[in-house]
Amino acid sequence: MFDTGTTGFMLLATSLVMLMTPGLAFFYGGLAGKRNILGIMIQSFVSMGITTIMWFICGYSLCFSGDSLGGLIGNLDKAFMHGVDLNSPFPGNHKLPEFVFMAYQMMFAIITPALITGAFVNRVTFKAYLFFLILWQLLVYYPFAHMVWGGGLLAQHGVLDFAGGIVVHATAGFAALASVFYVGRRRDRESPPNSVPLIAIGTGLLWFGWYGFNAGSELDVNAITGLAFLNTDVAASFAAIVWLVIEWSVQRRPKFVGLLTGAVAGLATITPAAGFVSLPSAALIGIAAGVVCYLAVHLKNKLGWDDALDVWGVHGIGGALGVILLGVFASKAMNAGGADGLLKGGSHFFLIQCAAVIGASLYAFLFTYVMLALINVFARVKVSEEEEDLGLDASLHGEQAYDAGTL
Repeated sequence: MFDTGTTGFMLLATSLVMLMTPGLAFFYGGLAGKRNILGIMIQSFVSMGITTIMWFICGYSLCFSGDSLGGLIGNLDKAFMHGVDLNSPFPGNHKLPEFVFMAYQMMFAIITPALITGAFVNRVTFKAYLFFLILWQLLVYYPFAHMVWGGGLLAQHGVLDFAGGIVVHATAGFAALASVFYVGRRRDRESPPNSVPLIAIGTGLLWFGWYGFNAGSELDVNAITGLAFLNTDVAASFAAIVWLVIEWSVQRRPKFVGLLTGAVAGLATITPAAGFVSLPSAALIGIAAGVVCYLAVHLKNKLGWDDALDVWGVHGIGGALGVILLGVFASKAMNAGGADGLLKGGSHFFLIQCAAVIGASLYAFLFTYVMLALINVFARVKVSEEEEDLGLDASLHGEQAYDAGTL
């Protein structure tokens, strides 16, 4: 009944996307100061547990089951996987079991809120983060996953997002910015990355996993799958080198962390467009990502916004830029199921892409700020000055990343 090749590929893609969350933990853990390594890493790993539970109970259903509230979110028809059994095909591709599609999409839900944590490293209590993790998914991620990928409101208006420029990166990036404004600046902003090799390991895992993130989003095995795979690598490579060159020219030294950050910016930016644009367009998107995301980080620093690990500049701006550039470069010649962008005469498509990503970003920003204020009523959001000075590893978790004798 099911195609074993397609099913096998999607299980592999699911595994690759799962690997991105530990990769993110290593990436953020390396960037954090040595007193806050475990505090940031546990926030990624705990999402794997809590989000999986939520996805089974109601998340999958709210994203991919019917329509409610005018297409803003799904319904609860498939809560607890009701009606989904071993013989249930995925409605979008009957070669694939619905169980596998459910698992694949669950991995996206796991990593999206974890992306936000890099912005408020060493400033948020673990209890408040757990409330944040649950509420943000229910009221931000699930609605946008349904509206874009579940046949909801935005999809009905022709909005495209191949693998998560709106659903994942723009919403997470602008939520991160809101959290920075709410919790304020770190007391010690000069804390350097504790381990550049750990950042490199995390980047490698993210880049590797991103092939499943983007190529797997075709939900089949065909030429578009290969296009998305190659576009992912090309955009990341161009962005990494562009960021390296810019930083080298400004600081007079080639920075390894800059190269790695540029690669992640390119990966985030190509995500919404990976299966809808040509290879030369992917290269241009990568170049744009290297320039624009670098400038966004520079602007953040100039304005004094304490987004510690540049979530807004890399993921928020990268995701939004990718959605807009999809509106420019999209071509039905590359993917008949897509659209023609501005360069092909698709001015309407370009405008709806811009409107969708601006609206999603504003909603994620405003809702996140209000939600943190509400959480603070019953669970203290910001750590105390003493906890921050001691470091969250010791003050909140009673653990340390490295034996003190080796430092």
